[in-house]
Amino acid sequence: MRKGKNILTVNEIFFSIQGESSWMGMPCVFVRLTYCDLRCVWCDTEYAFYEGVDMTIDEVIEKVKSYNCGLVEITGGEPLLQENSLELMKRLCDEKFTVLLETGGHRDISVVDPRVHIIMDVKCPGSKMSHKNRWENISYLTKKDEVKFVIKDRVDYEWAKEVVNKYNLFERVGAVLFSPVFGEIEPSILAGWILEDRIPVRFQIQLHKYIWSPEARGV
Repeated sequence: MRKGKNILTVNEIFFSIQGESSWMGMPCVFVRLTYCDLRCVWCDTEYAFYEGVDMTIDEVIEKVKSYNCGLVEITGGEPLLQENSLELMKRLCDEKFTVLLETGGHRDISVVDPRVHIIMDVKCPGSKMSHKNRWENISYLTKKDEVKFVIKDRVDYEWAKEVVNKYNLFERVGAVLFSPVFGEIEPSILAGWILEDRIPVRFQIQLHKYIWSPEARGV
């Protein structure tokens, strides 16, 4: 394993359709980094906890450029566990890519390049990781960023509504995303709650799991 200030441990780099957030449906290059220090009960990328190969930042950027796509997402695992992810995002922004960061919300986002669009999870109780939420991160979010709640049941839904109101998220960020846990709650049920309460969140499903097999990697 190579080590150094320009090295990242990468699980996979692939070109696909963006399956979540307000960027849903757009062609996107994904850089999935290895390691995560959360253990959400519904996690669908456990293979990224440990599997990966070491690459230099230059090698990662060269691979991203090979897809000839201007939208790139840094994801995981938890990408902010690797300090060099910050330099990667900065370099990609310098190269004029539109850069998305998907983060679990428990690591400091204040150090992320301000040009990056942050898509930050707020972990609901059903994940068993809600005690890990780093609430001070909310103060660093702006209108270019998004907050995502992955909802398992009615308890999660009511909890998420309370958080949205407490932190005035509709005014702070560009989009508040409510997503059903795949295989745990029918999308129509969550959609029905949202319509009944008339809350202006963006309902989303994991689009890639409906285009391809839910177990497929590299999509």
